[in-house]
Amino acid sequence: MSFLDRLSDLHRKHRWLGHAAFWLVYLVIAVSASKYRDGRDGTYAFEFMSDAVYMFAEMIAAYGLAYVVVPLFFYRKRYVLAVIALVVICYTACVTGRIFIVKLCEPMAGVKPKSFETYGEILTDLPKLLYVYLFDMLAAAAIFTFVKVAKDQTETKKRALELEKQKAETELKLLKAQLNPHFLFNTLNNIYALSLSNSPVTSGAIAHLSEMLDYILYQCNARYVPVSGEITLLKNYISLEKLRYDERLRVDFRFDQQQDILIAPLILLSLVENAFKHGAGNDTGSPVIDIELAAGTGHFDFKVSNTYYPNLEVRHASSIGLPNLTRQLELIYPGKHTLQISPNNNLFMVELQLDLT
Repeated sequence: MSFLDRLSDLHRKHRWLGHAAFWLVYLVIAVSASKYRDGRDGTYAFEFMSDAVYMFAEMIAAYGLAYVVVPLFFYRKRYVLAVIALVVICYTACVTGRIFIVKLCEPMAGVKPKSFETYGEILTDLPKLLYVYLFDMLAAAAIFTFVKVAKDQTETKKRALELEKQKAETELKLLKAQLNPHFLFNTLNNIYALSLSNSPVTSGAIAHLSEMLDYILYQCNARYVPVSGEITLLKNYISLEKLRYDERLRVDFRFDQQQDILIAPLILLSLVENAFKHGAGNDTGSPVIDIELAAGTGHFDFKVSNTYYPNLEVRHASSIGLPNLTRQLELIYPGKHTLQISPNNNLFMVELQLDLT
């Protein structure tokens, strides 16, 4: 977490600390400016006391502008009411500031009260309130409002990013959970049939399924996983799917793993599962599934192709797997992936490229 993020979190938990820090900094700057203006005529103690008293009037303008006028004008679109509130708040702040100066600050400086500076005079001397006090009040209020609006905008963007991140993570979890239940059903049936015939491959099939479930349930919780784990997953999946078919099905799986890079989990399984479902599942001839993987520094290429009969309806584009995969890629690799789907003659090919730089 960065320093600014820690400050933001601290302010959310203890907002009064943020307000106190702002006005303390503002007071220090005001005292320095007053001391420079008055020179030897004003001590630091006097400047601090007078500026601190006057600052309470400036706070009326600041909080009124930030918490009343701005919300009315920009968020609620109550323009007339916002203008009225601005006039009332500015008048109140200016009158309060002048009362503090005349009745408190000047007596502290040894200036005797003037007979004509009555409360009635203070309330009705609009030119003095306008030209002497208004711009000071608006300056402090503008600075405070700018800081508040900037902070609010930052927090709003941060909350939006957090919500988007949570939404994306939820969608990814749902996508990861969509392992085809028919695959599990068919695999268990196949293992059951093998066990009835005391086939020697029964224990191997159970081991493949156990390894697959262990990987999916417990090792795919991270956003990225080593590609070696995905390769092992595909090997186990292919071995289990081959139990459903005789020698007529040919599966070629070639991989060139130059580096054990990190990729999003289960995206490759969706493509291979799609090829088995619509290639071997719909083909009554001699289906062929070809899988090729290349993983190197900064790049990843994965290609899956399967044969199909042109006179059979091709449902690849409308299946659940590919749309889910497309959405998953948009969430994890925005602008850094290419997914090409190309049915051609008797061959249906899907090619995935990832930019991992």
